[in-house]
Amino acid sequence: MADQEEEELRVALRMSMQNSPPEPKRSKPRDAGAPAASPEESRRIQRELMAAAAEKRMIATRIASPSPSLSHSPSPSPSPSPSKATIDRNPGKSADCVRKEVNFGAKEGNSGLELSSEEVNQLFSMVFGSGVSKDILAQWSNQGIRFSPDPETSMGLVQHEGGPCGVLATIQAFVLKYLLFFPNEIGKVTSNAPQNLGPGRLSKGQYVASDNFGSLTEDAKARALVKSMGEILFMCGDNKRAVIATLNVVGLDTKGFAKNEIVAKALEGLSIESAFDLQKILRIETHTSQASALQKLHKALPVFQSRMGALLFLISALLSRGLDSIQSDRDDPSLPLVTAPFGHASQEIVNLLLCGQAVPNVFDGRMDLGGGMFLKGVFTSVEVGFLTLLESLNFCKVGQHLKCPKWPIWVVGSESHYTVLFALDTTVQDENELEERESQIRRAFDAQDQSGGGGFIIVEGFHQVLREAGIRLPSDKIDHLCSTGFIVWSEFWQVILDLDKSLGGLKDSSGLMGKKVFDLYHFNGIAKSDLNGSHTTSGGETPVQRPRLTKLRVSVPPRWTPEEFMADVVVTSGPVGNESSGKDTEVTKPEPSQHAPLVDCIRTRWSRAVCNWVGDPPSIV
Repeated sequence: MADQEEEELRVALRMSMQNSPPEPKRSKPRDAGAPAASPEESRRIQRELMAAAAEKRMIATRIASPSPSLSHSPSPSPSPSPSKATIDRNPGKSADCVRKEVNFGAKEGNSGLELSSEEVNQLFSMVFGSGVSKDILAQWSNQGIRFSPDPETSMGLVQHEGGPCGVLATIQAFVLKYLLFFPNEIGKVTSNAPQNLGPGRLSKGQYVASDNFGSLTEDAKARALVKSMGEILFMCGDNKRAVIATLNVVGLDTKGFAKNEIVAKALEGLSIESAFDLQKILRIETHTSQASALQKLHKALPVFQSRMGALLFLISALLSRGLDSIQSDRDDPSLPLVTAPFGHASQEIVNLLLCGQAVPNVFDGRMDLGGGMFLKGVFTSVEVGFLTLLESLNFCKVGQHLKCPKWPIWVVGSESHYTVLFALDTTVQDENELEERESQIRRAFDAQDQSGGGGFIIVEGFHQVLREAGIRLPSDKIDHLCSTGFIVWSEFWQVILDLDKSLGGLKDSSGLMGKKVFDLYHFNGIAKSDLNGSHTTSGGETPVQRPRLTKLRVSVPPRWTPEEFMADVVVTSGPVGNESSGKDTEVTKPEPSQHAPLVDCIRTRWSRAVCNWVGDPPSIV
């Protein structure tokens, strides 16, 4: 009996160490001449054989009954050895990562992919670099994706830590898209019905969303958040897949607030200081179905609301795009995506979440530097856009793709922070006839501008602009503009303003057409104590900065109208006035202009805009 059991254990050991079916068990005489093993050696061999047999039985059991949570994934191969799975770094390419099987008890089976050491090291280095500080890691591992509890800002995501604001602001922009313009489509995301994520349009015409943000239900906000995350991830995955990074946590099928408690308990004492720390907790699932991805995101929402949420979503986006593709998108792949020394999200992160590619620049297309070198910008139109204070300081030029998105929602960048600007009225971006003409001329000029947004072109390019735009300048004007060998946009534009329409100019004696008045809203989700100590309450307590929503009244005069004609101008009484004519107009004295850095950002989109608000100036820091 002992001999039979020993032989079975030996067979089990061979089965656990090979990829092909084992040889048939044969009875053979024992070698009487072999030296007998010591009792200690016999016990050691027996323990190893029993462990191998037990491992084999566990593997066989898992193959026979795969976990239901991986129903979207291919069935594991019935090989006697543990199978390997892959995560696509790039469509058409793959990298090994090991499937981590964990026994969570009888009620719930949970499994996912654990990144290999090579993959997680590449990911960690790509995001944080080699010399990242503990403070930066703490910022990125202590920021959840949660809505503000204040009624007036209940539609907004709260930021408690510096650094991840680029991730939060971009998600916020997509959330606003669903809350404002698709309120009837925020249905339950747990059904198996096909989900419509990605580009969308309302029927042509004006649509004004409600500003009653306090009436939004928690369910509606959660669904908008899930749909927004799903849309971003599929966009990063070329609309073919979404990779969702969550935590190795038991109990996500639990209902109610118990989920949050389970996640919080799992994160107790967790500190992310290395790639190895990340590897231990990270679990990956790849979805090619939008419905299954939304189900997973809805189920894992407490994980994304936890203090690891912002980092997990960034990792999800990076893996959805593919690590190799991310590096190919960038101009300098050697730099970390999270910038030192303050841990801010780079423009590559923001662009990845806005357009699905981690390009480092904000201009349209790419800029040829000669010698086979070029810089990469944004190649496609976007759902929500981007404005930056740096453009008003002439450090960069935001292209039309980001400046004129499909929906009137923009992430706003400053030197150190990201916030969100949006309108409720879909017509704020509509152009009248003269604005369209101006845009046509500007596009023709920008196409010849190889200065990186410096606003000047060479003589050959200038003649091409005149041909494309149908502008017939007098010869003396051409000679004057070309006298230095470079044509500057501001000088060229002044000539166009004084040129009659019949010659392709924009001269308009009335000075009234094109006047627009509309409302914009600015949301800053930062919530923190005043650490500078510059202000204290009467009780000596440090005041708290809370998320803030500011309404701005914006008046946009025609760009071609000289300032002296704008002292008294006809303003429409409606919410948006594209042209001032008819009985619905009244002559009003313009409000005195108020200024803040946000106004400079707005003027990069609407030149010469005049902004007014009630209370403290809106802050973009």
